Amino acid sequence: MAAPPSRRRQAPFLAGLVLILAALPVGWFVFLREPPAPLPPPEPPRAAAPVEVKKAVELVLSSFEGTVEVKHGESGAWEPARKDMPLRPTDVVRTGRGSWAVVLNGESVELRMEADTEISVEEISNELSKVMLGSGLATATVRGRPNVRHTFILKAKNGDAEASTSQGTFTMSNNGKGTVSVGTREGDVKLTGKEGRFVIVRAGQQSIVRPGKAPTEPAPIPSSVFLKMQWPKGRTQRTQEVAISGSTVPGSRVTVNGASVLTDEEGNFKLGVPLEKGKNTVHVSAVGVGGARQEEQRELVLDTPPPKKPGTLKVDTNVFQERVGGTSP
Repeated sequence: MAAPPSRRRQAPFLAGLVLILAALPVGWFVFLREPPAPLPPPEPPRAAAPVEVKKAVELVLSSFEGTVEVKHGESGAWEPARKDMPLRPTDVVRTGRGSWAVVLNGESVELRMEADTEISVEEISNELSKVMLGSGLATATVRGRPNVRHTFILKAKNGDAEASTSQGTFTMSNNGKGTVSVGTREGDVKLTGKEGRFVIVRAGQQSIVRPGKAPTEPAPIPSSVFLKMQWPKGRTQRTQEVAISGSTVPGSRVTVNGASVLTDEEGNFKLGVPLEKGKNTVHVSAVGVGGARQEEQRELVLDTPPPKKPGTLKVDTNVFQERVGGTSP
C-alpha cells in the first residue's frame, strides 16, 4: 500500500532539518569560535645554581698565654702555637707550666686547658666534637642552639672514662693514668666508665672513675679540698733534696711550686724537692674539679756542714820503734 502524499512531502523536510542541526556546531567551531592564544616563546635555559662549598669543620686555638705547643699527629714535631690556629683530627695541644689555652668549635664548644694539660683531637663534625684528655685539667662549655644539636665528648687517655653533653659546663681532670674526676657546673653530663656503665652527673655534682671501674655515684661537689701533707722533720735540712708526700681527693690536681705532680688512683703523691743553699719555700696546692683549692706551705733551710780540714798525722815514736825492731836512746 503506497504512503500518503503528506508523509512523502515531510520526509525531505525532516532530513534537511537534521542536516542543518548537525552543521550548527561545525559552523560555530569554524566561523564563530575565538582562535586560541598563541603559545608563549620557550624560556631560555637557566644557569645552574652554584654549588655551595661547605667549610670544613675544625677546632680553632682561639687564645692562649704562656708556653703552648702543637704537633700534627703523634709522630709530628712540637711547634709554638699561633693565635686562631686550626686544629684537625690527630692534632695534639699541650700547655706548659703557668700557661693556659682556649680551643673553640665555632659557637658550639669552648674548651679551656689549664697549665700542664695535653689534649688530642679525635673527631670533628657539625654534630659531634670528640677530644681526648691526655693529662691535666680542662673545662668544657657546650652551648645549645635552636634546631642545632651538637654533642661534645671528652675522653680520658689511658682509662675508661668518657664525659658527654649537648648543653652544659663541666670540668674533667686526668692524672695521666686513667683516674678521672668530673664535676658539672651547668646542665647534665653523662659519665661512662668500664663496660659502658654510666651515671648522670648533674649541676653541682661530681663523680670519679678509676681504671677498670664504673663511675662512683654522683655526690655534691665539696666546698673545700682535702689536703694532708707529710713534711720533712725540722726546718733545717742537710741534704740538697728532701722527700715530701701527701694525699688529697682522687682526681684533684696537685702542684708543687707550680709544677704538676702525679697522684695515684687514691689521691696519694710523693716526690723529691731540690733545695738551694739558704731558705727555700715549698708551696703545695690541690684543686678540685669544682674549683675549690687547698694550699700548704713550708720554709726549709739548707745548711750543709763545712768540709772537714785535712788532719795532722801523729806518730808514736815508741810504737814505731817497737814495730821496726829499734830501741829508745
